[in-house]
Amino acid sequence: MNTVSPYAPRRHCTSHFEPIRGLRCHVRQWGDASLVRPDRPPLVLTHGWMDMGASFQFVVDALAQADGFERWVLAPDWRGFGLSAAPVADSYWFPDYLGDLDAVLDRLWPEGALDLVGHSMGGNLVMVYAGLRPQRIRRLVNLEGFGMPATRPAQAPQRLVQWLDQLKTPERLRPYADLAAVAARLMANDPLLTADKAAWLAPHWARPAASGGFELQADPAHKRINPVLYQVDEVLETWKHITAPLLWVDGDQTDTAKWWGHRYSRDEFHRRLGVVNRVEKLTLSPCGHMLHHDQPAALAQALARFLG
Repeated sequence: MNTVSPYAPRRHCTSHFEPIRGLRCHVRQWGDASLVRPDRPPLVLTHGWMDMGASFQFVVDALAQADGFERWVLAPDWRGFGLSAAPVADSYWFPDYLGDLDAVLDRLWPEGALDLVGHSMGGNLVMVYAGLRPQRIRRLVNLEGFGMPATRPAQAPQRLVQWLDQLKTPERLRPYADLAAVAARLMANDPLLTADKAAWLAPHWARPAASGGFELQADPAHKRINPVLYQVDEVLETWKHITAPLLWVDGDQTDTAKWWGHRYSRDEFHRRLGVVNRVEKLTLSPCGHMLHHDQPAALAQALARFLG
């Protein structure tokens, strides 16, 4: 059987833990504060659901090449993902993610503005955070953080019933026989992901399971439905307070209908973006939802230009 040599990172990273809000938050970093300049503040990358900070390695490598120099880049793992601790809780709430982000940024770079990037779930969170703490953000980048379909109060009872029913059965993560199976799953989810990158990601995405084999590095409680309805009007009110220039990036092969059907379209999302003052839009091709995996070089070039 042929084996694939894993991707070889070009920028070395280190990792450490920050104590925030009673949890240990894992932070991966490339470089250090000595690389900071007035026009190159710290760059913080926040990952999406069922992802982790290590996932940005490819774009960090490409960014150093596109910029022609290295900058201080930090990528925390959200609570319950990667190497960050999971709380003793039945569910996860967006306000907790915002509280964690605020706390970890205060520890990493307590004064001054920084550049903030978020992918998917992370993109949704950095948009809200940038409206709540506008003085902390110099440049803002949202990578396919579309938000969620609008909800109606009438949906609340059934949503809560569904959540109560889910609490009766412990959530479990799917087991994988070995890391090759994890890499195969990653490539099945993202057909544009190359085999060498999948082989590198697999040991970061998965950990040995107690029952044998491997499982994703995530708290199974993330799989439960959120009993709190997504409030579009409240989210848009926070977006109105964003003062940093915003770069929106999506992939031409992302099919949002697979997630939401006809309940929420790309057009509706772009109408929502209209409440933000300064927005630049970019579509990468060929590219799916995992922009930082599918087109790291093109994404890095866009970031270098926008952040520079």
